[in-house]
Amino acid sequence: MPLKRGQDAAAIRLLSKGTSLALPSHKIAIVGCGPGGMALALLLARQGHQVTLFERFAEPRPIGSGLLIQPSGQEVLADLGLLNKIRELGSPVSKLHGISVTKYRRALDMKYAHTGEGTPALGIHRASLFKTLMDAVIDQRIPIVVDSELTHVQETASAISPIFKDKLPGDGFDILVDASGANSPLARGATKKLKFGAYWTTVDIPPDSQILPNALDQRYSRADKMAGIMPVGINPATGNPGAAVFWSERPEEVDRTRAAGIEMFRSRFCQLWPEAEPFVSQIESVDALTMAVYSHRTGQMRSSQRLFHVGDAWHCTSPQLGQGANMALMDAAALAKAMARGQTMEDVARAYRKSRLLHVILYQMLSSIFTPLYQSDSKFLPIIRDLTIHYFARFPIVRGLIARTVSGKLGCRRY
Repeated sequence: MPLKRGQDAAAIRLLSKGTSLALPSHKIAIVGCGPGGMALALLLARQGHQVTLFERFAEPRPIGSGLLIQPSGQEVLADLGLLNKIRELGSPVSKLHGISVTKYRRALDMKYAHTGEGTPALGIHRASLFKTLMDAVIDQRIPIVVDSELTHVQETASAISPIFKDKLPGDGFDILVDASGANSPLARGATKKLKFGAYWTTVDIPPDSQILPNALDQRYSRADKMAGIMPVGINPATGNPGAAVFWSERPEEVDRTRAAGIEMFRSRFCQLWPEAEPFVSQIESVDALTMAVYSHRTGQMRSSQRLFHVGDAWHCTSPQLGQGANMALMDAAALAKAMARGQTMEDVARAYRKSRLLHVILYQMLSSIFTPLYQSDSKFLPIIRDLTIHYFARFPIVRGLIARTVSGKLGCRRY
């Protein structure tokens, strides 16, 4: 199959290695306009498939503030030809740093230089990542159907149809990819709601900031209080260099926090981290704070003959390892590669599973281990965390392992 104009570097590399687009052109529905859904749409459209994106909102939009794009996720964006643009909009994050304020011990200490490759992460506002991917989707002329809230699917031997709330059944597709996030109605597996979420917002970086530059910096009191600041490149609201500000919070405390008002929120934040005052003083109202609630689930990567899952619709967890968007991007790249090489849908499923399953299981397990160290009511676990990180994290073997884990490289197969 000849390459069409605009096909990306990933497809060119696949073909140059003697592979071909083995499957015929398929009609593919992708539900969800998050990073994984849009990246997959671009990859598959550039392979020659007929791709349609479905979005539950009246207008596709990002949800949340900042995120880290790890080196693993940057590889996918590079293959899409979008990494340079992302770098212009984002900010390099060369280290993760955190202090336990009780005895001023290091509770988080990781440098990307210790991965052996040295590539820093990129802090970026979700709106900037979203716009970059959406602009590419529009340029590729991939159709997007809005106001499409997925409820279930209907499947026959020859087609699969997404069923949307308050709509008649749509056209049948050869394949449907569920990229609709952690609350997907198609997700399989037991879901565990985590006890802690976080408030997020975005502010400008003050000129006299005393916060570490190019670092995700945090302060902890045990594991039930956590404040963080992370550079996100351009603040879309102002056009100035921005930072994501976040505060760990139990979801059941949301109403109480909002009722207490922004002055109380600022006071609690600065009591834990006085140097953060120039950041949090910019938050004018509790309405500027977005509450993120987290769940943990590892489901099936394929729950029918024609249905695949990517990102949080397959596996979701806490943000402690900063892997959410990266895992979705890696899923998208792996599924696109499987589609490019597979002769049948069973070939695709087998290759996708082989490429991603070990990595997903490993990071789900690591998240289960690390999350209680940083977000829990435990009094004992934070002591273990602080002693371990403070006294052992700088040993070469330990620091290399931590760096590879956080960068997303541990147990990772090159898709």
